[in-house]
Amino acid sequence: MGNLKPMMLAPPLIFAALAVMFYVGMGREDPDQLPTALAGRAAPAVAMTPLEGKPGFGDADLRSGEVVLVNYWASWCAPCRVEHPNLEQLAQQGVTIYGVNYKDKPGNALKFLEELGDPYTAIGADAQGRMALDWGVYGVPETYVIDGNGVIVARHAGPVTQRVMETTLMPAIEAARAGN
Repeated sequence: MGNLKPMMLAPPLIFAALAVMFYVGMGREDPDQLPTALAGRAAPAVAMTPLEGKPGFGDADLRSGEVVLVNYWASWCAPCRVEHPNLEQLAQQGVTIYGVNYKDKPGNALKFLEELGDPYTAIGADAQGRMALDWGVYGVPETYVIDGNGVIVARHAGPVTQRVMETTLMPAIEAARAGN
């Protein structure tokens, strides 16, 4: 045993570390959901350009006392088309949704909304993706639940499906409303 070299220990130690990471990852409540470091923190600054003919929103709108959703989307994003009817349903149920058009051409974004409907109370464009970086967006679509004080209470990466509405967004919205 005196001839045990440190390099001989590396493979079993690396394997053990990976096994622990996989075990912890599989033990999460929703292993498919990406965590956000921003949960419980104030939403980052809103810095967008207007989308022609559409009302915009800013930081004050996220701190108005009303629980809102912020949805990052793009016309070139196929999952955004999939989630769109569900966003329309949420809007019809009285949920305020602010849209952030991500790295898109304004004409394409407007055509998308004209074709599929506009569930957004207000909207702006993040053409360079700088605001999305501050928010920690991995890709579109991505939706955040913001409490009335401008604090991020939940985040969903991926399309908003009926299941996501029932198990993630509505419980987070109701909890945030109860806390305000």
